[in-house]
Amino acid sequence: MAVVGIGFNSGMVLLALYTQKLLGYDAWTSGLVLAPAGVGNLVALLIAGRLVARVDQRPLRALGFLLNGIALHLMSNLTLGVDYWTLVWPRFIQGFGQGFIFVPLSTLALATIRKDRPGNATAAFNVIRNVGGSCGVALAATLLLRRSQYHQTTLVGHVNVWSVDTAARLKEWSDHFAREGGDPFTAQGRALAVIDRDTVGEAQVLAYADEFWLPPIMFFAITLLVPLMPRVRTEPLVAEARHPERVEELRPTRASP
Repeated sequence: MAVVGIGFNSGMVLLALYTQKLLGYDAWTSGLVLAPAGVGNLVALLIAGRLVARVDQRPLRALGFLLNGIALHLMSNLTLGVDYWTLVWPRFIQGFGQGFIFVPLSTLALATIRKDRPGNATAAFNVIRNVGGSCGVALAATLLLRRSQYHQTTLVGHVNVWSVDTAARLKEWSDHFAREGGDPFTAQGRALAVIDRDTVGEAQVLAYADEFWLPPIMFFAITLLVPLMPRVRTEPLVAEARHPERVEELRPTRASP
């Protein structure tokens, strides 16, 4: 759950920053990009809630991890020309995958807790998720800054007056601003500012692309641990509700893998 919190929260924060800082979305539109994850989560919870008591929960967890990894991998291909729907569908897939993680993982974590301790166990479980989410946000912000600086340094090394492409781009923008009525000195200064802005923007795009590679790797790696997780048989919970006099006999247990 800690790893899930890191991957989910870091991906959400990165996408929110990307849409507002680089794509120029306002807070409302950025929220509309993030909202489909909640819709996908709601749909998946309805399905997972029915399946968790009827089937082995391990395939459900594996499906959730893989869907999150795929969704975050799709976000690693973002560009400055990306449209709204290209951002929405990965978010929906990610939210849909979360529903197949939370229910089976919660069932596994709380299956053998004594009946007088579910409140404490649930609180500890949520604390772990929140700690993981906080670490994910901090990790994403730190790596984003460092990767932006790295890519900006690399790009600046190729953007100079001796580069044919840079000189052509600089002349193009200088002529553009000169046609707008500026003097040659002002036009050249504005052209340099545009090139600097484009360089910084491209460095940040590359940094976000690097960042979106980390959560998928985490989700794909944790998928390999799913076969080691035991199956929780929840049938006794239903029987216990029907026959309360057999509480001790029907207490839920973890089945062997």
